Order: sequence, then structure tokens, then C-alpha cells
Amino acid sequence: MESGISTARLSAGEGGERFTPLRRQLGVTSFGLNQIVLEPGQRGRIHRHHEQEEVYLVLEGTLDLIVEGETHELQAGELARVAPDLRRQLVNRGPGRVSLLALGSSGEHAGRDGRAFADWTADAGGSPQDVPAPDDLSAGELRGG
Repeated sequence: MESGISTARLSAGEGGERFTPLRRQLGVTSFGLNQIVLEPGQRGRIHRHHEQEEVYLVLEGTLDLIVEGETHELQAGELARVAPDLRRQLVNRGPGRVSLLALGSSGEHAGRDGRAFADWTADAGGSPQDVPAPDDLSAGELRGG
């Protein structure tokens, strides 16, 4: 796992690119992360995985997620998880473009490994549940404020 921070930008789908491997752009090694953009009438390959479960997050449009022949319609803001052994296909029946994020992983999640800090000077962190949330920003700290 790389140290530090890396950034990427979601594609607007120009140039006909359907698949953007964000994982590679960011240097992520512990899970898959891709953006998929489908124009009306486009569809992805029918596929499944040996070990990797996937979560699809629809950012724009209406996605028809077909799983083992059954269609699940997902709107912008909706998510679906598909188990590894199930065949799936991503379809855009229109009328507009579909943009989504596909996240995949095959390992167990290391839950509750986070540490929270009361401020930037604190050296010792605590459980996020035990550290109070910070005060909201003042009007003067807001952009354009």
C-alpha cells in the first residue's frame, strides 16, 4: 500500500470511454474502483467474479443492472451489491447517459480500525465513537462567506 495522498477526477465520458480504472490512477491496492459511463443503448459484458463482490453506485441516469437474467433498475444515488458468483450486466436503456462507480473487493473488511483526534495537535487518537465531533465552521470560514 502506497503512503501519502493521490487524487483523480471522474470522467465526463468524452471520447467514448466507457471504463476508467480509478484504482490505477490513485494507486489503490486493497480494492477495485472504476468509473463506468454508458450512453443510451450501450451495455457492458455479462460477467461474474471468482472472489470479488461488487458494489455499484449510480451517479447519473438510470442503470438497468441485470443479475442472472433479472433486471434491477437503479436511479442516481442508489447502490447495489452483487455477490461474486452471480452473473451481471450493466445496461443503459436511456434516455440519458449513465455514470456509475464500481467498487470491488475480495478480502474481509478491517472494521473499526480508525482513530479520531480532537484537533491537529493531538498525538494520541481515540475511538471515533469516543471523540466528540468538532464544532461546525463559522460563517467567516465558509467559501464565499
